[in-house]
Amino acid sequence: MAKLTRDEFISALKEMTILEIKELVDAMKEEFGVDPSAVAVAAAPAAGAAEEGPSKVNVVLTSAGANKIAVIKIVRDITGLGLKEAKDIADNGGNVKEGVDKAEAEQLKAQFEEAGATVELK
Repeated sequence: MAKLTRDEFISALKEMTILEIKELVDAMKEEFGVDPSAVAVAAAPAAGAAEEGPSKVNVVLTSAGANKIAVIKIVRDITGLGLKEAKDIADNGGNVKEGVDKAEAEQLKAQFEEAGATVELK
């Protein structure tokens, strides 16, 4: 049997479910008499947090689409900017709102997409 490198082992762990990791920990306890659960429990939340991504994101308008007037209205409602500033964002794209919770950002993205705009969350 070929020896796994550290990176290969970590890759294999990333593909496992929590239940499979628990079974692996139990097998290690039985085979080696070692309790690696303290390490496995500490690593599990860190891996879950990495998969979720950042909790704060920026809402970036990339394209206003065909219905630019509706997009300008949404930009004004969200940001409180004047007509000219909102039109500049609709024409050129850019950050609409920075440091927004992910749930709120998804709602804003849905509003823009409903109006025909293209939005990215960064």
